[in-house]
Amino acid sequence: MNLRVCRIRSEAQLPTRAYESDAGMDIYYCPNDKVLPPLMVEEGIPISPRQSVLMSTGIKVEVPSGHMLEIKNKSGIASKRQLIVGACVVDPGYNGELFVNLQNIGLTTQHIQPGDKIAQAVLVPVVHCGIEEVQEDTLNINTQRGEGGFGSTGNR
Repeated sequence: MNLRVCRIRSEAQLPTRAYESDAGMDIYYCPNDKVLPPLMVEEGIPISPRQSVLMSTGIKVEVPSGHMLEIKNKSGIASKRQLIVGACVVDPGYNGELFVNLQNIGLTTQHIQPGDKIAQAVLVPVVHCGIEEVQEDTLNINTQRGEGGFGSTGNR
């Protein structure tokens, strides 16, 4: 299966895999110089601490029916620059430019330059199911774990 991708700006980069066995395809920042001031295109986009910025990629993607494109963190960007991804699902019905929502959870401003890797995308099969409302006592949820959630298994 091939993921069909279209560049909507000539300088946009197609998604790439660093290694053939990688699950994720690297996604690159491509500024829209029709929207940004020239200085910001040259020097990069600043992302201040606690700020969230929609980063343009310059590409459109045809997500195959029965799949979603999940936008994920790049481990190096998340760990070294404290930039994480929000708004992670691209549905098959979306036909606009692919944007990546980068959030700075660090303490210093980060600058994203044109051509920088900003996230990775994973094509994921989706199982569609119906929704059936039932009474709580009819759910088959009697498990050993029970309602234990956040931190219920301890720190080790």
